[in-house]
Amino acid sequence: MKKDIKTRFEERYATGNTPWDTGRADSNLKKIIEEHKITGKRALDIGCGTGDNAIFLAQSGFQVTGTEIVDLARQKACSKASKAGVECEFLLKNIIENPLDEVPFDFVFDRGCFHASDSGELREKFVKAVAAHLKAGSFWLSLIGNADEKREGNGPPQLTASEIVTAVEPLFEIILLKSGHFDSDMEPPPRSWILLARKRG
Repeated sequence: MKKDIKTRFEERYATGNTPWDTGRADSNLKKIIEEHKITGKRALDIGCGTGDNAIFLAQSGFQVTGTEIVDLARQKACSKASKAGVECEFLLKNIIENPLDEVPFDFVFDRGCFHASDSGELREKFVKAVAAHLKAGSFWLSLIGNADEKREGNGPPQLTASEIVTAVEPLFEIILLKSGHFDSDMEPPPRSWILLARKRG
């Protein structure tokens, strides 16, 4: 019987099998924030993990809420933020099933959450959830496993450009969709799609 995603990630964090957890904010996030001059008051980090990207956003001037489905990861995020001297709110929550009350946000980020939706229906639900938490005209940045990479062994789930566009375009204008790499300690780092989209409306 296939384990649900929450159970799988709880086991990964419990055993330390978390190659995506580099201990630093993803360089793609830093670059996009700078190059596209993304500003605003409130940011949402979906699937925040142990908090490195949320902490970077807080240090960049955002009021940050991070959501996570694994409590061990959330607890580590709280500890990291405290040590970094920044205030972030970390919630144990799946926003697809349980939307946040205090909306909308000015910026939404996810690193490797959208690509975990393994059907068109689930991707559509994820996109609708992001849109419901975001102001019209504001940005969503998603780092997504890239199906153009032919890979042996384990790695992030992968989507095609077509799958991304089909799911995203109804509610978002795609500003950027380009091939890149996850910021990773793996050699070579997994290929990614870098998606920057602006909510329509």
